[in-house]
Amino acid sequence: MTFTPRGFDLIKDVDVRLTVELGRTDMKLKDVLGLSTDSVVVLDRMTDELLDVMVNGKLIARGEVVTQGDRFGLRIVELVGQDAMAPDEPRRGAA
Repeated sequence: MTFTPRGFDLIKDVDVRLTVELGRTDMKLKDVLGLSTDSVVVLDRMTDELLDVMVNGKLIARGEVVTQGDRFGLRIVELVGQDAMAPDEPRRGAA
């Protein structure tokens, strides 16, 4: 009996973690401990910037938030190529 791989068919059912990152910030521990209901944490992303879409921590796309009924969704706007930056690197337009 010979084994012939069928391309991606073998891995199509593998579970992966898809994460959408809204933004980041650095805070001192004392400030985190001071958070309470109605606290506002300002993130590093502007409201008109696309969100990072990551699979198992690797940036694969960028998208925008949409609503689907009473749930949030994500519309993929651009796919990221091999030369994409790592999630910890500064984003386009970031100071």
